[in-house]
Amino acid sequence: MKHQPIQLNKLKARRSAFTLIELLLVLVILGILAAIVVPKFSGRTEQARVTAARSQISTFSTALDAFEIDNGFYPKGKNGLSDLVQQPRDAQNWKGPYMKNEIPVDPWQHAYIYDFPGKRNASSYDLMSMGPDGRVGGDDDITNWTQANEKQ
Repeated sequence: MKHQPIQLNKLKARRSAFTLIELLLVLVILGILAAIVVPKFSGRTEQARVTAARSQISTFSTALDAFEIDNGFYPKGKNGLSDLVQQPRDAQNWKGPYMKNEIPVDPWQHAYIYDFPGKRNASSYDLMSMGPDGRVGGDDDITNWTQANEKQ
């Protein structure tokens, strides 16, 4: 009679544990869920970078407009963004720095491309990030001009 309680305890312990098949089934289900969910979150990361680049271009635009109001012209040349933090020789009314820190790179670690006078914005400047591919041209570029201006 003393053996019966021990056998019942072993039987209960055996039934309360997971089998190898049950554990493998749970791992397969988790793997399937991860395969569905992970790509959706990785797309959010890229979307956040695009939004950050657009926001930075907007910040540059505000600083460039302030520079133009103070000096009567936009910074010249391809390196004109540096004029927002260091006074150029030809800017007598410079009241900068117009950016709090150094000129940032885009979210993909590439320099923003600034050009004055602009080819697409003839009366002002062109400003762009090359986007995720790091090359000028293509649908992934983030710019301060619209597609309507691009076709002209």
